[in-house]
Amino acid sequence: MGRIICVANQKGGVGKTTTAVNLAASLANMRKRVLLVDLDPQGNASMGCGVDKHDLELSALEVLLGEVPARKAILPSVDELFQVLPSNSDLTAAEVQLLEAPLRDKRLGLALEPVRNEYDYLLIDCPPSLNMLTVNALVASDGVLVPIQTEYYALEGLSALLSTIEQIRSHRNPRLELEGIVRTMHDPRNNLANEVSSQLIAHFGSKVFRTIIPRNVRVAEAPSHGLPVMLYDKHSRGAISYLALASELARRYQPPSQTQDLTDPVQT
Repeated sequence: MGRIICVANQKGGVGKTTTAVNLAASLANMRKRVLLVDLDPQGNASMGCGVDKHDLELSALEVLLGEVPARKAILPSVDELFQVLPSNSDLTAAEVQLLEAPLRDKRLGLALEPVRNEYDYLLIDCPPSLNMLTVNALVASDGVLVPIQTEYYALEGLSALLSTIEQIRSHRNPRLELEGIVRTMHDPRNNLANEVSSQLIAHFGSKVFRTIIPRNVRVAEAPSHGLPVMLYDKHSRGAISYLALASELARRYQPPSQTQDLTDPVQT
């Protein structure tokens, strides 16, 4: 059964969508079967995978509203590396309609259940806010992966998100856990960034991924070409870092008999 992981942070601009897209591509590069669910009405994850959000016949909107099964709306990413359940601005309508819908917070989980066994990982890119779409993602997920920029205000946003996760776990989804915290857009020359990084490790220990995603111009450029960074420039520091993150994530939940097949891209 595929592991469902939502990539979430209530604070915008922390590399959430970038992490979702590039982690999906990196896991797929490791021969994992991956579905990326774009649950953000901005549709940036869809565009970053080479899917034109302006030319969708079906999207996450119709799936959430129960009009079509998820399988009918799923599309291949660029190079057919992994698969995408895309979205666009139409998804904004779902935020309102779900408020009055039956099983309103379980719609995504119910929609993904029939296809869950077809994938090893199902990654959900959440909106940068706490709304009914984000709640659906949290209720559907096994874990929450939190990208966090190593700056002062990021710690405050993390506290609010952890409180939300605990509420969902207590009242809606007891299996939900913190998958891990990913430090993004990190500049090791910045003393404050290093201090925040140290504080995260002191408070969350092994829940902080060892892999750090650096500031990298290739990572920033890739979405404008509709490509994950590993397809845009596989030798860039950003691409190597996301491959390392995927390897670290997979090792955490890989059966012991299969861990020997996983290699750390940084060491190869």
